[in-house]
Amino acid sequence: MFDIGFPELVVIAIVALIVLGPERLPKVARFAGLWVRRARAQWHSVKDELERELAADELKRSLRDTEEALRETERKVRESAAETEREFDDLRASVKAPASASTPEEPEPAPPADAEDVPLSHGSSDEPRRT
Repeated sequence: MFDIGFPELVVIAIVALIVLGPERLPKVARFAGLWVRRARAQWHSVKDELERELAADELKRSLRDTEEALRETERKVRESAAETEREFDDLRASVKAPASASTPEEPEPAPPADAEDVPLSHGSSDEPRRT
């Protein structure tokens, strides 16, 4: 801060001793020390407050960036879901269109009621399949 070395301090002390005298010099030194301590304490208080505000601003900025990234990810997921749903609808329509065009009057075959009642397609036995 100030570039004051030991020789400058000695000169200041000698001038203060000559100007103030030996009886008032200790009181003035205590008073100057008190003001220097108060100034340092105030400086540290301001510095700490600025550091806290900067940390809070950085945290807010990080939170905003995270929220923005989350919104972007949500938007991409919604777009992907909509695209997948469109593709699924197109696939469903393409599967239904040829089936309904070739046999519009035939009902769809009903699935077997129970898997155990389904006969085996190979082999000579007509017994139902048991697992």
